[in-house]
Amino acid sequence: MPLGDPCGGEFSYTDEGLPETLCAASVRCRDLDASEEFYCSLLGFMNVGEDKGMRVLRRGDAVLILTGGFTEPYDTGIYLGVDNPYDLHRRLIDEGVVFVRDPLNSPIGVYTSFRDPSGNTVHAADRRGRL
Repeated sequence: MPLGDPCGGEFSYTDEGLPETLCAASVRCRDLDASEEFYCSLLGFMNVGEDKGMRVLRRGDAVLILTGGFTEPYDTGIYLGVDNPYDLHRRLIDEGVVFVRDPLNSPIGVYTSFRDPSGNTVHAADRRGRL
């Protein structure tokens, strides 16, 4: 509910202040070092900062915040945008990465799903897909 004009005039919001992009996504990890190695060496991210129990990784506009101390794997709900999910699938298969979903066509376009070193599920979707 907008507060309105403090002088009593008519006021309505337009698009100012509304989100335009996803700034970052957080991934809970068992082992920060192993997770950082995975995301950096296999997916091309770079460490751009860290603090106690946290690493900030970036590749282009994609920012992941790895947080440590977690033991249970989960579905991150993160869909990384890639040029071709089939190429990523082939590349990561060659590296021994476990896939939970081979590339398939869906309402969001072609996507695939794989596990990181903590057992978390991460998705990769065609960034030029139907979204």
